[in-house]
Amino acid sequence: MQFLQLPTLQGPLQSRNFRLLVTCNAISVTGTSIATVAIPFAVLDVGGSAGDVGLIAAAKLVPLIAFLLIGGVIADRWPRHRVLVAANVAQAAAEGAAAGLVVSGHAQVWHLGVLSAIGGMGVAVSYPAAQGLLPHTVPAAHRQQAVALDRMSRNTASIVGAALGGLLVAFWGAGLGLGIDAASFAIAAALRFRMSFTNLPQVRKSNMISELRQGWRTFTSRRWLWVTVALSGVFTTASSALIAVLGPLAADLHLGGARSWGFIVAAYGFGAVVGGMVLLRFRPRRILLAGILSFPALSLLFFALAIPLTTPVNIALSFLAGAFLEIFEVGWAIALQQEIPPEELSRISSYDAFGNYALSPAGTAAAGGLADAFGLPVILTCSGVLIVLLSATAPLVPEIRNLRGRPPGTSAAESVGGGHGDAPAERQDVQHHEM
Repeated sequence: MQFLQLPTLQGPLQSRNFRLLVTCNAISVTGTSIATVAIPFAVLDVGGSAGDVGLIAAAKLVPLIAFLLIGGVIADRWPRHRVLVAANVAQAAAEGAAAGLVVSGHAQVWHLGVLSAIGGMGVAVSYPAAQGLLPHTVPAAHRQQAVALDRMSRNTASIVGAALGGLLVAFWGAGLGLGIDAASFAIAAALRFRMSFTNLPQVRKSNMISELRQGWRTFTSRRWLWVTVALSGVFTTASSALIAVLGPLAADLHLGGARSWGFIVAAYGFGAVVGGMVLLRFRPRRILLAGILSFPALSLLFFALAIPLTTPVNIALSFLAGAFLEIFEVGWAIALQQEIPPEELSRISSYDAFGNYALSPAGTAAAGGLADAFGLPVILTCSGVLIVLLSATAPLVPEIRNLRGRPPGTSAAESVGGGHGDAPAERQDVQHHEM
């Protein structure tokens, strides 16, 4: 596979808006990772059952999925950094209220459910806004490095946050973890408020339904787009079932339990960080094809758990999967930024996220029952084979096979399969550099 060497990192990091965006993302992801550990224990601390823990998780996920498409329209209608500020303020208020109720001893399960739902709606708005904002923080020539740096900081923050969450809950209780998450959203909102852009899409006053329809037309008119979302949606369903159900079951039966599974999951995160470091300097020329062909790296982990192989082997394979799948994550972000009109990017990102996560709750819920009915090794093996077959379809789609990343500094007209033009440069008066 051919790779293109990229310029140095100075370009993205010279942008004040990009530095603010990456810092905000890292802070909020750290807080969210802490809260992910804290929330189940908060539910149990207030007398909730294991079933209540699942209901609270669903209380966040269901509104997230339900409001994603509306969130994409909102982020395309108004300045995206202001949309992020509003979403972060709402998330900070919800998490702060949850922390106060837990610490004071007045929390009930339904309180946590309502506040989790508010947090889910905040994510539904903030995710498409963040996806649409990033390409406006750097010139087109630096977008891959910007995406790789942002993802590397997010992956690192996720690892650090999960570790901190465990320590905070163990020594000081779940309420403190929720309070830190609230503070992280408040800090992110304050930093995002300092961003300044002159190149964002203009505020539009058209009907929201018509904008949803226009986004759908854009989505369905590009075969590479909807086929990739369909493939990655099935992949995400399988990987979610692995992380939430199948992997922990395999670890409990054969690898010594939660401790071993924790190391395996952490190895994936470290692999993603290393993969991101490589992608800071190199890029596959066929960005989408290379990304989808990286999917089978996760199949190896499915097969290793089905056999089962030893914990060190599973850790190594999880690390490998994280590194290779980062090729898809970065390549996909570049493809969207390169081929989708800037004024529609948030809507398309919301359709992408909706397609990826709509089936995950059902897949995760069904995984345990299927494992009981057919045996855990059979379900793990079938899932791994399914992922390999998904990847094998990618070269059959010409639009996926032929979509190439543009060489740094070139325009759409100068590249093979050019999209809709580069985003305008950031304002010229930012931090002593010329964009």
